[in-house]
Amino acid sequence: MSQVLVASNRGPVSFSLSEDGELTMRRGGGGLVSGLAAVTGAPRDPGPPRPAGTERAPTGGDADVLWVCASLGEADRTAARRSPDGRLDLAGYETGGAAVRMLDIPAATFDRAYNGVANSTLWFVHHLLYDTPRSPHFDARSRRDWQSYEAYNAAFADALARDAAQGAKAAVQDYHLSLAPRMLRDRRPDLKIVHFSHTPWAPPEYFRLLPDDIGAQVLLGILGADHAGFLTERWASAFLDCCELLPGARVDRAARTVSCSGHTTRVGVHGLGVDGTALRRRAAEQDVVERAQALREQVGDRQLIVRIDRTELSKNIVRGLAAYRELLVNHPELRGRVVHLAFAYPSRYDLPEYREYTEAVRRMAEQITDEFGTADWDPLILQVNDDYPRSLAAYGLADVLLVNPIRDGMNLVAKEGPVLSRHGCALVLSREAGAAAELSEDALMVNPYDVSQTAEALRQALLMPRARRAERCARLADAATALPPQRWFADQLAALD
Repeated sequence: MSQVLVASNRGPVSFSLSEDGELTMRRGGGGLVSGLAAVTGAPRDPGPPRPAGTERAPTGGDADVLWVCASLGEADRTAARRSPDGRLDLAGYETGGAAVRMLDIPAATFDRAYNGVANSTLWFVHHLLYDTPRSPHFDARSRRDWQSYEAYNAAFADALARDAAQGAKAAVQDYHLSLAPRMLRDRRPDLKIVHFSHTPWAPPEYFRLLPDDIGAQVLLGILGADHAGFLTERWASAFLDCCELLPGARVDRAARTVSCSGHTTRVGVHGLGVDGTALRRRAAEQDVVERAQALREQVGDRQLIVRIDRTELSKNIVRGLAAYRELLVNHPELRGRVVHLAFAYPSRYDLPEYREYTEAVRRMAEQITDEFGTADWDPLILQVNDDYPRSLAAYGLADVLLVNPIRDGMNLVAKEGPVLSRHGCALVLSREAGAAAELSEDALMVNPYDVSQTAEALRQALLMPRARRAERCARLADAATALPPQRWFADQLAALD
């Protein structure tokens, strides 16, 4: 039985399946995995799976920390089915010392819960993404999707209840698992439960787009936890605002507590930074060095504007590219002297909105290349694929880092870039990113909807004297590493005491 349990949709590793049925394992993606991996011992870049009983001993059933996650695709489900009750570590897979239980949730249930509710509804609400004249549209299909979301959360609650030692601590992560804290409390009232939201939290007038009963269930689900954590004061305050709409709830702003149905939940703020030592060590490895050399050969001695994002609606890539285009239109003297490296990781391709957005990114990139490219200058390098070492290499070379999300819980790119910068990069940062609360003094802040303002900020960043840029970058790096993942996670567990 485990003393500390972590629950999240995405796990520390993921699998792909070859035509001959061979499984290959790689590090799980996303900022949440990066943060949790640093404190659970999960690998940053795991190798291929190993047969059970070879090269390493299983961690056994008495691990202090157990990570419970979902199977995201058929390859993950295959790996889970080949493991004793889904325990990857007991099957001999190299999970970096972390005990990992991967849940084999039925594909249809997972799809409706993940795509129909978590990513198409809750994500859209918290990031204010709806085109409200057309959506949302809650109907009978939405109710069926919600039932799958309930079943998905119940599967996690069942697994956590089964694996937890008496009085253990459970750290439930993110909007995928909004209902799990209440479900787990019903099953195991002896446990100490924290729920942490990695997204922003919607203001009450936007949160009320949800059907009344569903909105109440989301709030009551999180209020099943003893402690509800958020990345910034802004998101925590918005959650308290929403709780004030809940019938029977008592919100104490001074104590930052919510009491409801005989249970009191404390609300806390736990900023998340990066592990600077581990990040720099990884960036010094040979695969990163080789990619840095290739990039430098490709762009020559031109200044580099870098962005690294998923092709996610909230990341605002299209407006960022439009700002770069406006920069080249308004300042022809920069043509031939600057290159924009835009590295975009494919995201949520199961959803039509995301497929269309990825194509919009490609169209804008082609427009810039066609309009300004010459025989000896490619103004934009867009790559839509996942290459972690390449991203680390780009951080090191960047003169300017562009981070302009419409809305973001934190955004670790804004923190990783300054930490890995070799000569000091200027950060152009959206005021709607959670990271703005910590980095605004030394970043060039922009309204993410204002393309012209963003273009001007890019110009200022390119023209900033190198010494001043280096000074600001050093302060950004200090702020980025002030709250490493180990402290972030430890603070959540300590709040349960």
